[in-house]
Amino acid sequence: MKVLILNGSPRANGNTALALKEMETVFAAEGIETETVVVGNKDIRGCMACGNCGKTGKCVFDDIVNELATKFESADGLVIGSPVYYASANATLMALMQRMFYSSHFDKSMKVGAAVVCARRGGCSATFDEMNKFFTISGMPVAPSTYWNSIHGGAPGQADQDEEGKHTMRTLARNMAFLMKSIALGKEKFGLPEKEPKPFTNFIR
Repeated sequence: MKVLILNGSPRANGNTALALKEMETVFAAEGIETETVVVGNKDIRGCMACGNCGKTGKCVFDDIVNELATKFESADGLVIGSPVYYASANATLMALMQRMFYSSHFDKSMKVGAAVVCARRGGCSATFDEMNKFFTISGMPVAPSTYWNSIHGGAPGQADQDEEGKHTMRTLARNMAFLMKSIALGKEKFGLPEKEPKPFTNFIR
C-alpha cells in the first residue's frame, strides 16, 4: 500500500514537515510505503477554466500537477499538509489541489484522505475544513484522529514541543493505515459501492 504526502509549506523542513514526519514513522511501522513531495515552494499557477482537461484528462499546463496526479492515481491514500495563512491553506497548495482534482478523471472514491494543518496560534479549523472538502467531493473517506489534525509552532522546529499535536498525527496515521487496509479487504470481498448516474443541477430559473 502507498500514501502520497504533499507538503504545502514553502519550508521543506519546517513545522508542517515535522508533523508529516510523525505520520511517516507510523506508516513505515505499518508496512505502508510513503512518498513525500514538497510543493509549497513550487511555481504553480491556478486553474483558468479552459476546459481542455475535459478532453484530455489532464491539465493543459503540463507541470508538477500532472505528475502528481499520476502518483495520486496509484496511491491508496493522500495526505496534504499546510501552514495556515490568514485562516487558509497556502495558496500554492490550493492551486495544485484545485487543478489536480478537477483535471484528473480517474476514480478517487475510497482512496483515504487526511489533511494536516500547522499554525502559530489560530486559523487551524478553517484551514482544516477547506482542505477536507477536496476529499468529500471525491468520495474519499476522511481519516479521523483524537482531535482536529493540527499542530502548533511558530519558530522553526517549535512544533516538536507540541506533544498533543504529535500524538494527533501518529493517531491519524494509524487510523488511516487501518482504513486503507480495511477498504482493500472490503474491495476484495464486496467490491466498491454501486454508483448511480449523477444529476447536475444549478440554482438559476
